[in-house]
Amino acid sequence: MRLIPAIDLRAGRCVRLLKGDFAAETRYESEPEALLAQYRGYGADWLHVVDLDGARDGSGGNRAVIARLAAEPGIKLQVGGGLRHFAAVEEMLELGAARTVVGSAALTDPGEVKQWFRHFGSERIALAFDVRLDERSLPCVATHGWLRQSALSLWDAVAEFVDSGLTHVLCTDVSRDGALSGPNVGLYAEAARRYPRIAWQASGGIRDARDLHALADCGAASAISGKAMLEARIPIEELGPFLPNA
Repeated sequence: MRLIPAIDLRAGRCVRLLKGDFAAETRYESEPEALLAQYRGYGADWLHVVDLDGARDGSGGNRAVIARLAAEPGIKLQVGGGLRHFAAVEEMLELGAARTVVGSAALTDPGEVKQWFRHFGSERIALAFDVRLDERSLPCVATHGWLRQSALSLWDAVAEFVDSGLTHVLCTDVSRDGALSGPNVGLYAEAARRYPRIAWQASGGIRDARDLHALADCGAASAISGKAMLEARIPIEELGPFLPNA
């Protein structure tokens, strides 16, 4: 399993939200470029970047920062946040992102997104499904920066795109995001069981190396870590098994 460090951008700065709440923001002093260099030095070969301004209202204020990060050698960028139109995906790839992450559009206009898979290819697009568990413990998808909750289950959302070549799915348990409460291992185990050909990216709640091992054991292809990495909660020597260039 691959560990992919995450950087969330708001107004050009690195921040983290608690459970997707824009009012519960922690701002970090580290510059985005410095964090990229740090994670690359650890051995990471991918960096996950979230444009929170884009996710919230579709604005492109972080594009210049993303372009600078994408120009850095030795590490690939996976970028999401506000990519709800063909032109936005195309622009992000032209800025240098190796893979784009599409969320809300996959739910609001699945027919259009299927065309993006045909045009850009399945390696250039990951679908992001951010979920909250309902009263039956069914993972249901949240949209538009987690501000809207749908009744659509994760399983039905994924099924819509299986025949379009869907390869990469980033799944975040919103209730655990930024909370350092441990990942929802059961959710990702069920995801890998239902759709074993999809490379599942697990996000939300990672605290330590034990969580990384648990996600690897349950079948996740990648683990996305933001806060634990930003706050150096996992000793560097324990990250080695999950970083290809360590």
